[in-house]
Amino acid sequence: MENQNNQTNNPVSNKDTTPKVTGIGGIFFFTENPKETREWYAKNLGLDVNDYGSTFESRNLNNPEEINQLQWSPFKKGSDYFAPSKKEFMINYRVQNIEGLVKKLSENGVTIVDEIATFDYGKFVHIMDAEGNKIELWEPS
Repeated sequence: MENQNNQTNNPVSNKDTTPKVTGIGGIFFFTENPKETREWYAKNLGLDVNDYGSTFESRNLNNPEEINQLQWSPFKKGSDYFAPSKKEFMINYRVQNIEGLVKKLSENGVTIVDEIATFDYGKFVHIMDAEGNKIELWEPS
């Protein structure tokens, strides 16, 4: 039996499994020179950068033992990673129950760009919003 916020009453498994966004997982944008952009942000704003950008960590307020990550990444202008979107940016949303969310989005007529892909660090899928923005959904491992 489930209560109103979709959590089971089972004391062993009290995890909310509602298909939804739980936070921002990343901010990606185009730049003419990603390396110079990363270096500028490191020098001037103190970002700890690597070849992919910078990762910000924070604790989950509702579960302080859980550490969440937000990835900031400049991409080379013209990269097809944001396609079919024509926009200069893409937002990655951290989600829970990605399979349930994709089912819900399909039922709502949302364009699903690709199949769910699984990696060591989580599951990913891409969708298009009503304004033609490609959105990356990520369920961390």
